[in-house]
Order: sequence, then structure tokens, then C-alpha cells
Amino acid sequence: MSAYSALTAAGYRAQVRDKTTVFFTFAFPLIFLVVFGLVFRGRSVEESGFSYLSYTAAGVLSWGVANAAVFGIGFTLMQWRSDDILRMIRLSPAPLTAVIGSRYVLALGVGLVQSVLFVGVAMLPGFDLVPDSRWPLLIPVLLLGITTFLLLGVIIGSIADTPESVAGIANFLMLPMAFLSGSFFPLDAMPDWLQKVSMVLPLRYLNDGVSAALTGRGDLSDIGWGALGLVAFAVVFGAVAARTFRWTKSS
Repeated sequence: MSAYSALTAAGYRAQVRDKTTVFFTFAFPLIFLVVFGLVFRGRSVEESGFSYLSYTAAGVLSWGVANAAVFGIGFTLMQWRSDDILRMIRLSPAPLTAVIGSRYVLALGVGLVQSVLFVGVAMLPGFDLVPDSRWPLLIPVLLLGITTFLLLGVIIGSIADTPESVAGIANFLMLPMAFLSGSFFPLDAMPDWLQKVSMVLPLRYLNDGVSAALTGRGDLSDIGWGALGLVAFAVVFGAVAARTFRWTKSS
């Protein structure tokens, strides 16, 4: 427990010292919200009758939280391995669960602040997002989403050895996934074959769960299927992460 607390505290201090990263972690999703809010203001999707904002707000929030979880632990594991910090932790009594658990707590904290800030801005005049009455269900959905994408970040951080490779792999996965999963553009307006392709992407399930909980676009079954999809991906990513994790560059 002392190792876990020490790693969490050290990770928090390192995170808040990097002002640029902190700023863009929270500002990046808000920039997308402002851009999409201005472009699609007053417009609705013909296929569903819901406003574009009900799609883009939930989708951008999902993408922002997932992105932060992936990049946060991906860069940390790569850097700690390069600096031999992971090797020193391995020689200590601290277990691997303390390393991942400390980053998990920080990812949850970042996701919570992101969500509160994002929804607060989306409710301002001009965006006029009105949360659905079942918005509390957003909390477990985001919890599962952060868990799933943090495990994906563990995989990326374990196989990448440079900051450039972490950024390259993460962007290669997250940017196309955002478009194909409906984060930036409503899936209802996409071809049927593309909607089917999105079913094999974890961000699709996070988008569906967040949309149903936050904006009411969907019912409880959408939240349930979104949660089940995230659990399934978390199990797969967890198994792969356990096999790919490296304490050093060679092992």
C-alpha cells in the first residue's frame, strides 16, 4: 500500500508540473466542442431527429477521456522504462499492480475533471446541452471506458520505446477510431457497412453508453450494451497487456 501511495503521489506531482500537457489534456476536447458547436449549431440529424450537438458533445467527451487514458499511461510507461525507473521498481517490493493502479487512479481523476468541465461548458448558452435525467449512469460508463483505454495504453507503452512511437501508434489507433466510431460524425448518417465496422471498435461502445446516459439518445439497453462491450474489450486488452508488459527494454 505504501508503494502504491508513493507512486500515485509521485505521478501526480509529475503530472501537474507539466503545465503544457495539463492544459491541452483539458482544452483539446473543449476546442472540438466549440468548433462543432459553431459549425452544427441549430442543425439536427434527419435520420434520428436529434441535434448534432447531442452526438458531437457525447462523442467528443468519450474521445477526450479515452485519449487522455491512452496517452497518459502510454507515455509514462515508455519514459519510466527508458529511464530505468521501472527496473528499479521491479527490484523493490512494489508489485506491478501498484504501478498500474497508481496510474489508474490518476486517469480516473483526469477523466472526472475532464467530464465535469466539458459538460459544464456544453450547458452554457450557445451550446445548450440539457443532460438527460439518467445522467448519473454516465459515471459507471466513463469508469469502464477509462479502464478499457488505460489497458490499451499499457499495451502501447509496453511496445513503444520512444515518445515518437507512442504518439504514432496511439494516434494511428485513436484518430481513425474517433471518426469510425461516431465521435465526430453521427453514425446514423453513415452507410450501414460502416456502422457494422464500428462494432469492432471499443470507442463505439463508449460513445453509445455516454450518449444514452448524457443526452438520452437511446435507452437503458444502449447503456447496458455499451458497458458489456467495454468490459469485453477490457478483458482482451488486459490479457494482451499482461503478456506485452516490459520492465526493461529487453524484458
